[in-house]
Amino acid sequence: MNKLQIHELTKIYPGVVALDRVSATFEGGKVNALIGKNGSGKSTLLKIINGSQPATSGSFNINGEELRFETPKEALDNKIATVHQEMSLISGLTVAENIWIRRIPRKKGGFIDWKKTYDITRALLEDIGIDIAPNTPVSELSVWQMQMIEIAKAFSYNLEVLLLDEPTSALAEHETELLFNLVRRLKEKGIIIIYITHRLQELWKIADNCTVMRDGKIVGKANMDSIDNKQLVGMMFGNVEIQKRPQDIEIKDNPVLEVRGLTREPHFKNVSFCLKEGEILGIAGMLGSGRTELLRSIFGADKYEGGEILIHGERINKVSVVNMKKLGLALVPEDRQHQGLVQNMSIKDNLNAASIKRICKGAFVIRKAEIDAAKKQVNELDIKIDSIHSLVSSLSGGNQQKVVVGKWLNNTPNIMLFDEPSRGIDVNAKQQIFKIIWKEAECGISSIVVSSEIEELMEVCTRILIIKGGEIITEVLPDDLTVIDLYSLCMEGI
Repeated sequence: MNKLQIHELTKIYPGVVALDRVSATFEGGKVNALIGKNGSGKSTLLKIINGSQPATSGSFNINGEELRFETPKEALDNKIATVHQEMSLISGLTVAENIWIRRIPRKKGGFIDWKKTYDITRALLEDIGIDIAPNTPVSELSVWQMQMIEIAKAFSYNLEVLLLDEPTSALAEHETELLFNLVRRLKEKGIIIIYITHRLQELWKIADNCTVMRDGKIVGKANMDSIDNKQLVGMMFGNVEIQKRPQDIEIKDNPVLEVRGLTREPHFKNVSFCLKEGEILGIAGMLGSGRTELLRSIFGADKYEGGEILIHGERINKVSVVNMKKLGLALVPEDRQHQGLVQNMSIKDNLNAASIKRICKGAFVIRKAEIDAAKKQVNELDIKIDSIHSLVSSLSGGNQQKVVVGKWLNNTPNIMLFDEPSRGIDVNAKQQIFKIIWKEAECGISSIVVSSEIEELMEVCTRILIIKGGEIITEVLPDDLTVIDLYSLCMEGI
């Protein structure tokens, strides 16, 4: 049986130990899950194995042969391939062209041998159970079909190791099962499969064992048939110390937002809840549970099929981004770089983007008002900058997130929707974002917070709804349960 063995791998960045003497073994013919919360070190470990980053020290080997790569191309040449959640296929090319790009068979004289190309593609796809014609343009494929072609492309390198990084993050449930069937076929061929996912409920369906990382270290390994939800979550989080939100946040009885029977199949259905003035309402659920889609529909970014939305008791007949913004709603999206900010614009311009009418007189911008509004948020949110005229792309992730929040605060909202507000920022920046949410609650601004980090919802929210399969199944109060309890509720019955 093939084995990938890792021995005391260490990766040190300036001021940060990303991997701390990690040792582990991953076996062929099995799906080896690798999990941990954000920042645990699992992605860094994969990057060292696939040649994207060098290790500071330590080693890894396959069947005793020590390996070290400078580039992902070297890893591929040594039969180690990675399939990322972001697709790398070229939409203008066919399935066959994508699989064999830079390796397409040629005839004498340099001309492409199309017959051979299609024949070997057909044989490859049949071998791993993919029923897609080799000459199909990738632009005509669904997301799950593209993911399967990504795996087929990796398999074409006569793999020994396949690294799957969040392969189901963009897939619906039935598409996920089709992908699992492919992974099982590859497992039968003896390939060493390392599977990273945040969808913990998947593990009991596809993984044979699970290696858990926390704070750059391996904290344990277990067979999936011998561990339950609570035990697994306990390994991931350890003894989580939850910081307390301010006790003087006053939640008033009057509802500022009501959602009644909101439905947008297949993402969510019959969702109803009420948000009160000054309340910080969390929405907890696994990836794919419909959290992001729900926020986007409430904000008017996506249309919903049924149900209604009320603001301050008034039914909103025209739900659009423009109208919801006028009514005092703001959305801090999960993808701040592409949806929350304009990277080639200045900090000043980004901070005024949502409130442009407030700094204009007719068609003309009042420069003093523009600068004053930007400086107000820089000072109040403690945004670390050289100048308000610098490009927003020059800022750290945490400071960029503050700019997104400040952009909306300049429009004086009364309801803030936060989708993954702490994604990709460090611990200190997270605490600063939470303090901003708490401060705004003290001023009467209500918030809805979605986060993949369950312990963050426990820390920041006053009440939490649990969504599963697009439906709200219950609500809880953070003070009444533990992180492990909440995580288990999100996974219950899966």
